[in-house]
Amino acid sequence: MKEKYYITTPIYYPSGNLHIGHCYCTVAADAIARYKRLKGYDVMFLTGTDEHGQKIQDKAEAAGVTPQKYVDDIVVGIKQLWKDLDISNDDFIRTTEERHTKVVQKIFRKLYEQGDIYKGEYEGKYCTPCESFWTDTQLVDGKCPDCGREVKVVKEESYFFKLSKYQDRLIKFLEEHPDFIQPESRKNEMINNFIKPGLEDLCVSRTTFDWGIPVDFDPKHVVYVWLDALTNYITALGYLSDDDSKYQKYWPADLHLVGKEIVRFHTIIWPIMLMALDLPLPKQVFGHGWLVINGGQKIGKSFGNYVPPQEYIEKYSLDAVRYFLLREVAFGSDGNFTEELLVNRLNADLANNLGNLLSRTVAMIEKYFGGVVPEASYEGEYEKSLKETIKNSVADVERYMDKLEISKALESIWNIVSRANKYIDETTPWILAKDESRVEELKSVMYYLAETLRIVSVLIRPFLTRTPEKMWEQLGIATHTEWEDAKVFGLLEPETKVKKGANLFERVEFVPEEPKEEVVENQKEEITIDYLEKISLKVAKVLEAEKVDGSDKLLKLKVSLGTEERQIVAGLQKYYQPEELVGKKVVVVANLKKAKLKGIESQGMVLAAGEGDVVRALVVDDTVPEGANVN
Repeated sequence: MKEKYYITTPIYYPSGNLHIGHCYCTVAADAIARYKRLKGYDVMFLTGTDEHGQKIQDKAEAAGVTPQKYVDDIVVGIKQLWKDLDISNDDFIRTTEERHTKVVQKIFRKLYEQGDIYKGEYEGKYCTPCESFWTDTQLVDGKCPDCGREVKVVKEESYFFKLSKYQDRLIKFLEEHPDFIQPESRKNEMINNFIKPGLEDLCVSRTTFDWGIPVDFDPKHVVYVWLDALTNYITALGYLSDDDSKYQKYWPADLHLVGKEIVRFHTIIWPIMLMALDLPLPKQVFGHGWLVINGGQKIGKSFGNYVPPQEYIEKYSLDAVRYFLLREVAFGSDGNFTEELLVNRLNADLANNLGNLLSRTVAMIEKYFGGVVPEASYEGEYEKSLKETIKNSVADVERYMDKLEISKALESIWNIVSRANKYIDETTPWILAKDESRVEELKSVMYYLAETLRIVSVLIRPFLTRTPEKMWEQLGIATHTEWEDAKVFGLLEPETKVKKGANLFERVEFVPEEPKEEVVENQKEEITIDYLEKISLKVAKVLEAEKVDGSDKLLKLKVSLGTEERQIVAGLQKYYQPEELVGKKVVVVANLKKAKLKGIESQGMVLAAGEGDVVRALVVDDTVPEGANVN
């Protein structure tokens, strides 16, 4: 009976297009899953989408569609991206599916009935984009510690989950299972920054929006994101369903692979939920780092650096993209992504090193032996050295993959490739071919090179999904391509017919894009300082804010300029909930001629900046008095 292996990635929040950084986690999980399958494991690989929450509801409303329609459209793109990346997931769970929602309701009721969930009232600082509540001590400069955005005060009736009840039990578990949280730095962060200071009970329902799973015994409440989202790992297996055979077979998970920003939820909230349900805990949670651009900038449309991952695949090939993601960054650490780095890896490792080795080997076999792999009867010091490198590297690949050190595993494979290229230079087959007395040496060189390439083609199977078959086609290989076959040197049968094909990878010349001349849309004519002095910019404090009936863009604000109060209509509804603006000190054009918007008089204009989905009002420090001039 095969040993099981259950691996999951986070279920992605369908609030927009996935960028290359999102692909990083899923490609890594795919490589691990493929490796385990090749090792003979019965693998269950899960990915999916987390589709509930206030952010989704707000975005759907701004787009003029229902939340379900909004997520349906985006999920199509996510599934296509996974297909384009050759992701071999066995299931794709959506939190809007009935198989998930009904089980979440059962779990919520079970925890409530056993006293682990209770009703109360919550008041706290809430970050809408992160769907997270924070204490004052956790905020950084008064803002969300995860994304740096503004938080708002939320007060509502809620149900709470007794995290605090299980704090000591969680600490004991972590002490007894030191490898549960990896890398080590993540474990230290969770224990010292979150657990030891004391866990607060967790808000697990919301009433201020309705796009979520209703609490079946109190339907004005919807289940809040983390109790909903985290349970996907067992609802996808049929837990508490009519058929829980997959749950019985695969749970507990062997690995939850997650980004470092959500390690806290997976190593504190999720284990405690499982403890409360009296279920086994997963064996390990691994928090990988981020891919960033130019040494630190996040990737996204709002940062102006978003490129659809499919463009990189089309331009450089699927395997080039997968190789870069898995090889460039030490798994667990943050890594830098640029197109130039991708091209450098493609040229150096794939085109020059691996591709050139295959091309030279097949060409020499065709030239010297009519395209037929000869039998080896000679083994000198160079052959012994090559075999030793292969033996050690194969062992290293397994050792590193078992520790999730994917980049090092690939480095070990390329040690073989580099050693084989050096072997050509050491044995100089072009010289051997001129000496009839050394034909047996030449035969052995050709065989050793072809056999080395067979072994390499097997070892790269978890990482590069298209390249192995291209190599087998040129090497004439139809058998001995399973993982255990890489551990045995000499399985390639003499008389195998090789056939030169297209280059595995073409070299690419990287040409940096010329800096584009800045084009300012709707550029205004130049003005003089005299004209600028006519504009009165003042600081105004927002006292009240509400949506304008019949408009999905406008907010009606009541503001104070110190000596007077005014009403201003601002087109900020897509970017703020009304309560988010209350209390902020914004910059307004105070001497703008009065106007009517949707029949409502507006006495000024709030200044804002941004583009696309990210537009923010210009806010000044709270110490600046209301009515102060902006000079």
